Amino acid sequence: MKRQPIENSLAKKEVYFQLVLHALVFCFYVIDSNHPSKVNTFHWYDVVYFSNYTFANLFISYVLLPKFFYTKKYIAFFGLTVLTISLVILLEELVIEKWYFPDSRGAGFPGVIFSLGQVLPVIVILSGFKFAWDALRNQRKVEELKAIIKESELTFLKSQINPHFLFNNLNNLYSYAVVQSLKTPEIILELSSVLRYMLYECKEASVPLTKEVEHLRNFTRLYEMQIEERGEVTFEAPFGTTAFRIAPLILNVFIENAFKHSQSGQSEQIKIAIQLTINEDGKLTFICQNNFKHINQKSDSGKGIGLYNVKKRLNLLYPESHVLNIQQTDSLYKVSLEMVLNKD
Repeated sequence: MKRQPIENSLAKKEVYFQLVLHALVFCFYVIDSNHPSKVNTFHWYDVVYFSNYTFANLFISYVLLPKFFYTKKYIAFFGLTVLTISLVILLEELVIEKWYFPDSRGAGFPGVIFSLGQVLPVIVILSGFKFAWDALRNQRKVEELKAIIKESELTFLKSQINPHFLFNNLNNLYSYAVVQSLKTPEIILELSSVLRYMLYECKEASVPLTKEVEHLRNFTRLYEMQIEERGEVTFEAPFGTTAFRIAPLILNVFIENAFKHSQSGQSEQIKIAIQLTINEDGKLTFICQNNFKHINQKSDSGKGIGLYNVKKRLNLLYPESHVLNIQQTDSLYKVSLEMVLNKD
């Protein structure tokens, strides 16, 4: 719906660009370097000569370039360009000069080289600027297309977060409901608060870091309730307000994986430590580590859809401003993430 007005705007800009370009080139064209005193002298034949070059340029720029050069029909393009310039020279020598200068310049043909020296520079300048304009416009379209693809991919990746989160937590909630645990209502309440943040406060590309930290506290508390007295969970993060913003839900996966894989192989002595710090320059350091015990099946802690998605989001949102390290030993899994945040 919005593409047509944008294209019309670009077309208008190109018209203005061509008018200004031709006016500037015409001003330089009428300057006689050998007779500076004649700079302010206007002659109609200059307009006629320049109009001849203008029509040739318009034909090359708006017919030959798009139909032949941009479609990689180079032989046809250069052949027709040579023919066009030849027609310009013939029209100038056989018609215009004989009309305005029958007894001097129009009396004889000065030669191909001399004629090219007069015609070619003007046409090359005019057509060259058109080629540069098209190149910039195409580059702009490429950047817009990249932005659209990036936004679409981020939307897709982000849309997978909530189902992934719900799938894991509904399974846990079902287990507690089956045994009629007294913590089931409290878990439902915490789950609803976390979902409220995911659904209603994460619609923008970035959120205040303060809100995200608060969400991570609730998110951690939700999972901590599920391990009950079977281990120790620590969460350290700044409480104060900050002007920095962060992509929402980009740290959830690491916390979720820590709980999931600690509980999958052991029923007690679970240890999970989460630490988040940020300095004055906006460099955020996030560390999440958990102990675990190997079980018979091969660990998939590094291969889940959640971890894959968060790596993709980091590469898209912080391509040159994040470092992610994942270390795994026989009993410890540690995630270290450093990323540079932007201010409001």
